[in-house]
Amino acid sequence: MDFIRCSIERPVAVIAAVLMAVLFGILALTQIPIQLAPDVRKPIVVISTNWPGAAPTEIEREIVNPQEETLRGLDGLEIMTSRARTGEAEVTLEFAIGTDMSQSLLLVSNRLDRVGGYPAEANEPTLNTSGADDSPIAWVLITAEEGNTRSIPSYGDFLEDIVKDRVERIPGVAAVNVFGGVTRELQVVVDPQGLSRFGLTVPEVVQRLRAENISISAGDVDEGKRRYVVRTESNLNTEEAVRNVVLRSDATNGGTGRVRVSDVADVSFEFKESTARLRFKGEPGLAFNVVRESGANVITVMDEIRTVLAALQAGPVAEQGLIMNQVYDETIYIEGAIDLVTQNIYIGGALAALVLLLFLRSPRAVVIISLSIPVSVVATFVVMAATGRTLNVISLAGIAFAVGMIVDAAIVVLENIYRLRERGYSRREAAYLGAKQVWGPFWFPR
Repeated sequence: MDFIRCSIERPVAVIAAVLMAVLFGILALTQIPIQLAPDVRKPIVVISTNWPGAAPTEIEREIVNPQEETLRGLDGLEIMTSRARTGEAEVTLEFAIGTDMSQSLLLVSNRLDRVGGYPAEANEPTLNTSGADDSPIAWVLITAEEGNTRSIPSYGDFLEDIVKDRVERIPGVAAVNVFGGVTRELQVVVDPQGLSRFGLTVPEVVQRLRAENISISAGDVDEGKRRYVVRTESNLNTEEAVRNVVLRSDATNGGTGRVRVSDVADVSFEFKESTARLRFKGEPGLAFNVVRESGANVITVMDEIRTVLAALQAGPVAEQGLIMNQVYDETIYIEGAIDLVTQNIYIGGALAALVLLLFLRSPRAVVIISLSIPVSVVATFVVMAATGRTLNVISLAGIAFAVGMIVDAAIVVLENIYRLRERGYSRREAAYLGAKQVWGPFWFPR
C-alpha cells in the first residue's frame, strides 16, 4: 500500500485522521500522569515488623532470617535487602520493571503466612509499596489554637485515627507518615516491693496477663438435637479487667489467698513517652507527610489532598482546637518547571514560523509547517498514554527538541515539491514524488 499516494487521493480521510489525532491527543493529555521526573525506580514492596525492645541481633535471627528464607524465589523478584534495627525489622523486595504489583503483593502476603514462630511480643508484618527513598509530595504541620493548653504530642491518636486514615484513602496516596505524636496505651507499672512480698517476678506477671487475654475453644455440648460450641472469651481492654486478674491463688489455713494485679502494680491508661520534639515558629507541633503511589498524577493527587485537608480543618481538626498548615507542596515546583518548558515550546514554534516567513516568503508554506507542529505534538500524547509514559520535564524537553525536527522535515518536503513543480510536474505528481523521494531518510536514518 502506497501511503503517500493514498493520502493525496483521499484528502477528506486525511483531514478526518488529523482531527481524530488531535481529539484523542487532547483526551489523552487529561489522562497522562504529571510528575516532576520520570519514574526510574523499580517497583518495591517493604515488609516492616516491629518487636519493641528487641536488639538488632535478635531481630535478625528471629524475624529477618525466616522471612528471607520464605520470600526467596518470588516471581519477578530481583533484589532483596534486609535491615535490622532496634525494635524493627525491614525487608525490601525490588521487582522487575513492569511487574504487576497487585499480583506481587498477593504472592508476598501468601508467603508471609507461611512464616511461623514469631516472638510473642512481635507485631504482625505490614506491607507497603513506598520505601524510605520515596520523597513526600506534601508536608503538613499541626499546631494548637490560642487557648488550647493540652499537650500537642497527646494528639497522636487523633492524627493516626482521623487525619491519617482519611488522607490515605485518597486515590494515588501510598502512605502517610506521622511524626511527633504519642499514642495512648494501657500501662501496668509493677511495684518491686509488692512482687518481692508475694514471691512473684515480672515474667510471671506478663505470662499471666498474656494467658488471660486470649480466646480459646472449650469444646462443644450436645443437648438433644442441638449442639452448642463453647468458647472462653477474655479481653483485657479496661483498667478494672486488668486489675482483677488473679496472679496466684493459695489455700492456706483453710482459706484462699488471692494475689491480683492490683496488689502488685498500678494500672492506668497513659500516653507513651515522647521520643521526638517538633516546633513550628517556636510552638510545639505535630507533622505528617504524604507519599504518592508510583505512576500517580501528582497534580490530581495534590488537588484532592488540598480538598481533604480543607474539610478536615473545617471539621474534626477545628473541633480539637488545632490548626493545620501545609508547609511543602511539590506541585508548586512541578507546575513552574512544566510551565517553563511549555512556554519554551510555544516560543520555539513561534520563532520557527517567523524565521520561515522571513526566508521562504510564502505564507502558505509557513501555515502548512506551523500546523504540522501542534498536530504532531498533540498526536504524541496518544502514544504516551498508550505506552504508560508520564508527562514530566524530561518528556516535555524531548517534545521541545522534536519541534525542530518537525520543522526540518517539513522544509525538506516542501523544498523538494517546489523543485519538482519548477520542472513542470503537476501538483499531484510533485506532491507525490516530492514526499516519496525523501520518505526513506525520514524512516530509515543512517
